Amino acid sequence: MKKRENFHLPPIGLRIIKSAAAVFLCYCVDLMRSGTGIVFYSQLAALWCMQDYVSDTKQNARQRLIGTAVGAALGLLTLILLPILSLLFENGIFIQQIVVSLMIIGVLYTTVLLRRKQASYFSCVVYLSIVVNHAKDADPYLFVWNRVLDTLIGIAVGVAVNLLRLPRERNKDILFISGLDDTLLTKEHVLSGFTRVELNRLLDDGALFTVSTMRTPASIMEPLQDIRLRLPVIAMDGAVLYDISEKRYVYSYMISDKCTEEMISFLRSRGMHWFANVIVDDMLVIYCQDTDDEIYNRLIAAYRLSPYRNYVKQDVPAGQGVVYFMLIDQKERIEKIYQALDAHGFTQKLKVLKYDSTDYPGCAYIKIYNHNATKENMIDYLKERLQAERVITFGSIAGKYTYTITPGGEEQVVKIMKKLYEPVKRPKKQASDS
Repeated sequence: MKKRENFHLPPIGLRIIKSAAAVFLCYCVDLMRSGTGIVFYSQLAALWCMQDYVSDTKQNARQRLIGTAVGAALGLLTLILLPILSLLFENGIFIQQIVVSLMIIGVLYTTVLLRRKQASYFSCVVYLSIVVNHAKDADPYLFVWNRVLDTLIGIAVGVAVNLLRLPRERNKDILFISGLDDTLLTKEHVLSGFTRVELNRLLDDGALFTVSTMRTPASIMEPLQDIRLRLPVIAMDGAVLYDISEKRYVYSYMISDKCTEEMISFLRSRGMHWFANVIVDDMLVIYCQDTDDEIYNRLIAAYRLSPYRNYVKQDVPAGQGVVYFMLIDQKERIEKIYQALDAHGFTQKLKVLKYDSTDYPGCAYIKIYNHNATKENMIDYLKERLQAERVITFGSIAGKYTYTITPGGEEQVVKIMKKLYEPVKRPKKQASDS
């Protein structure tokens, strides 16, 4: 029987708290207005403006403002026309219904002309609330004014609450580098909602942040697709620096042509099959062999559909530098190959890693890189390029990183970043008179 995983209630986020605060503030404003407006409309506008990101808050505020203005203007025009139509036609109610329906065309088309089609729904809501529910009021024009004012109050409250923050420092001279698996990603290999929102907010604010991982750029794309990274990522265990936004390799450590030829000859003499990862015009090409090996072919089938990987069944062309070789086989055979690599001196002049496979039980990997292809070297290169004063690293191996992230503590990366990047400003102490 499958063991049930422990259920954890997600924490109450800041956006939820801010939403409650905005609703209460709308009540406060309505109290000062002595109930002349309808607080419901202010609260709706405030909640609509309450978004994860400042840019979204401003965009939604504009949409709501434009939608309200269009709906109110055409609603006011319709209120002027309806009494005239009731005098001109005997079946006044039916004519009024036709006019109200036709004016919806004008409302929607106006938002198209203003290039604000996203505001069309709000325009229609405001328009219909005026002409359907309040056309017979003693003073419908007062409702139009209050409807607009209510929305303006809600927008102002929503934007103000969402933008309100304590004055903070901005340490833009710190380079933050995080591991990916077991560090930034959850056990489901995704970012938590808190991490995604807060990390994007810090990036938008100018924080220097990137990730460092053994993964190829292709396998980084999916978990980080919603993250607005501005810096290149350190991939392939420090072999390459890859710019996700521009889709290009900024820097790389290659295995020399001579070592590539020696390695291929060595592997072929022992009947091994391998993957040779090569960068061709900022595109990752993976040269592989035509073989009946089941595990080898299963791996190709699993990854070949990726638009960022290109598998080619042929030998590495002469003169092509290899970023790294990868072997996968049964553990016993991988162990023997590793010992042979060590005996022939390859482990001294190249970086050779051996580790068990979690995707293919009973199998293990060997990855072979340029000797200088380390995360530490690539971090130093990136630090110098950015002229950063300090580097803060996050990882899951104790003693290797500035901060060690334990399983289940993925959100700690962003929480620590927030404290270090934007500490609350402290009032400066005034020098005492002597």
